[in-house]
Amino acid sequence: MSRQPRKPSETGIFHVMMRGINHQEIFCEAEDYYQFINTLDRMRTQYDDNGNPCGSNCTYYAYCLMSNHFHLLIREREEPVGDTVKRIASSYVYYYNRKYGRDGHLFKERFKSEPVNDIEYFTTLLRYIHQNPVKAGIVTEVKDYEYSSWGEYDGTVEPFFQICNTRSVLNRIPFKDLEEWVNVPLPDDVHCLDIEDSSRLRPSDDEVMMLIKTKTGATNSSAFQLLDDATKQQIFLELKDSGASLRQLERLTGIGKGVIHRIWTAGK
Repeated sequence: MSRQPRKPSETGIFHVMMRGINHQEIFCEAEDYYQFINTLDRMRTQYDDNGNPCGSNCTYYAYCLMSNHFHLLIREREEPVGDTVKRIASSYVYYYNRKYGRDGHLFKERFKSEPVNDIEYFTTLLRYIHQNPVKAGIVTEVKDYEYSSWGEYDGTVEPFFQICNTRSVLNRIPFKDLEEWVNVPLPDDVHCLDIEDSSRLRPSDDEVMMLIKTKTGATNSSAFQLLDDATKQQIFLELKDSGASLRQLERLTGIGKGVIHRIWTAGK
């Protein structure tokens, strides 16, 4: 089966997640985490043949490194995000294999990504990415995890060592608000990139569309978008209760995840 092309982003911003092959550890000790952060730093800049900076490959807004995977909130600049992530992975694999006397693959062949097209979902991802260590039970508070970008937001990391563009985020979201949001656990039904408990049953796409057709008469995303807001809100709440995911609903209805999540939150 051929691979599906990655969905483009209207903003150039993507949430990227990459796992170790067979879920194996990709960071074994502190040096590995810091080496990866250094790799992120190097790969965001383009250099000419003389080694002088000459452009920007990407901008980072957030990252979190877990023992067997990592998350990035990244904006592509002068090269496609896929090329940047491949270079990051290749550089780190070279370091890792040399250090641990191994060869072969370290990461799954293809990373996961999703476009980020609105500020609501961007904010959700800032929370989701930084809350990973808390959700995994590694720390009790976001600020206590050493290998994420949160220290760049709260000032724990000195400006010289920062690699994320926190300023553009904080110009739109005051730190007090962001700090409050990031420390409030996201609802269990928020599943970014559909990284979720496989034991949780979800309706198929056909089942979702059948419910929409039965309730509203709409048979495709264009018809659904013409429905009045109250009807769409009611359907999204019913689909939430049925176990449908945000990403699935965005794909089938053409409504952004940020909008759907706002409806879900308000409907509690």
